[in-house]
Amino acid sequence: MRPVKETLVSRRPTLAEFQPTVRIEYLKETAPHCAGPIPGKERQAAMVERLLEGKTALVTGAGRGLGRAFAERLAALGARVGVHGFREHGPAEYGEGTTLTETAAEIAREFRTSTVRVLGDLTRSEDVQRVVSETQASLGPIDILVHNAGGDIAAAGGKPNPNDAVFIKQEDVRAVLDRNLMSTILICQATAPGMMERRQGRILTISSISAFAGTANSAIYATAKAGVVEYTRCLALQLREYNVNVNSLAPGDTRTGRFLGTRHVDPERLATEGTLKRVALVDEVARVVEFFAGPLGAFVTGQALRVDGGSQCWPS
Repeated sequence: MRPVKETLVSRRPTLAEFQPTVRIEYLKETAPHCAGPIPGKERQAAMVERLLEGKTALVTGAGRGLGRAFAERLAALGARVGVHGFREHGPAEYGEGTTLTETAAEIAREFRTSTVRVLGDLTRSEDVQRVVSETQASLGPIDILVHNAGGDIAAAGGKPNPNDAVFIKQEDVRAVLDRNLMSTILICQATAPGMMERRQGRILTISSISAFAGTANSAIYATAKAGVVEYTRCLALQLREYNVNVNSLAPGDTRTGRFLGTRHVDPERLATEGTLKRVALVDEVARVVEFFAGPLGAFVTGQALRVDGGSQCWPS
């Protein structure tokens, strides 16, 4: 009989160990005729200790990609989850779902918790207040905020063109700054007072490794994400005395549906083991939320953590 350790290392991962995008890709690879959602039995979550039982989380931009993975991770840990999106049919854009309503329902069923679907434009203060109010009315006071919504998106949609520091259109500058930096400020301003009053809470902004390196392309996006990191640190200092932790997670390239569907990726970067010079699996980023939201992160605040396999090895 093989030693248990050898069996665990050498076995092929099960479908349940993948977050939505990766699980769907794996199913297509092993059963090409199945391009739709994974059947329920194959989507059952791996057993996870429910460390966040009784807590309420709001995850913005949770319809697909990393946002959905963050929502699923928190739900697996027992949290009730507000599943926010900008558009009802946003999850279908890159084949990672159908509607935001169905995404919220799937998370509730799979992880045996309560969810609520909330739509809103987080660059508008009235929408932000409504998203927070609807979440709290359905699930209770927000204990955990994961602000994932953002993106390098022009005023008219798609990538800004041009997308540099000099010739980018003014309306695109405002759109990118609003979508990333202003939305962060507005959603934190809407959730922080309740946490301060209760003297407990966790806020996690999602920035990017773009915040820590100059770039000629996507210059305004990098600027906005650098602003997100600095705002996170400022907020962390203000909320220390209220026992509220505020941190930022900065992902590198991650194999979401959007990432894989909008560019050519060198096949060598799609390795899943044996090297850190690769594109991250969705779950490798999402599992870090457990640290920031759970007991292990109780004395960590004001930090920006890159999850990029070491592509940037300098101080943040």
